Amino acid sequence: MIEDCYLGRLRRLTADGRRRILGLVGAPGAGKSTLAQAILDAFPGQAVVVPMDGFHLANAELARLGSASRKGAEDTFDSAGYVALLRRLREQRHDETIYAPTFRREIEEPIAGAISVTPDLPLVITEGNYLLLEHGHWKAARPLLDEVWYVNVDPKLRRQRLVNRHMSFGRDGAAAEQWVRQTDEVNATLVDSTRERADVQFQWSS
Repeated sequence: MIEDCYLGRLRRLTADGRRRILGLVGAPGAGKSTLAQAILDAFPGQAVVVPMDGFHLANAELARLGSASRKGAEDTFDSAGYVALLRRLREQRHDETIYAPTFRREIEEPIAGAISVTPDLPLVITEGNYLLLEHGHWKAARPLLDEVWYVNVDPKLRRQRLVNRHMSFGRDGAAAEQWVRQTDEVNATLVDSTRERADVQFQWSS
């Protein structure tokens, strides 16, 4: 459940009906997608979710780069493409529908053109790990966001969520725990270092 103080903040942000982009940031497994869906449910017909994960590089490209074992690291995304989409969403014409990619965990691949963003929607919610990084193409993302919330969660719970997620998509327990330890937690440390750049520290209500 989202507390009223957070919902009130979003109502004020979108009160004039103009396009606003909300960024949700947090370590892997923090609950960003869950929060994005909860906000979407609280603003029916007024919002859309555009995840950063749609800009994962394809598995074939990761293999070519020798980065398949690091999938999810900051350099395994098309960061320039993501920033370009944010810019388009800010400048969207009244007669234009913008199509954004999504990421399908069941096939571990991005899918182009899967999300339609119509110009009448006042709130775009984008969620991902690296929205607050201050280097590379990522540094251009923050100025394109009206507000950024950092999603906080107990680290032990977050790690268990990740293990469960990886197991649900085919890894055995040992492989899931190894991936979390060697890949997800490395990324989590980097993401956590950006925490103080967020406008809001979000905590789920019990």
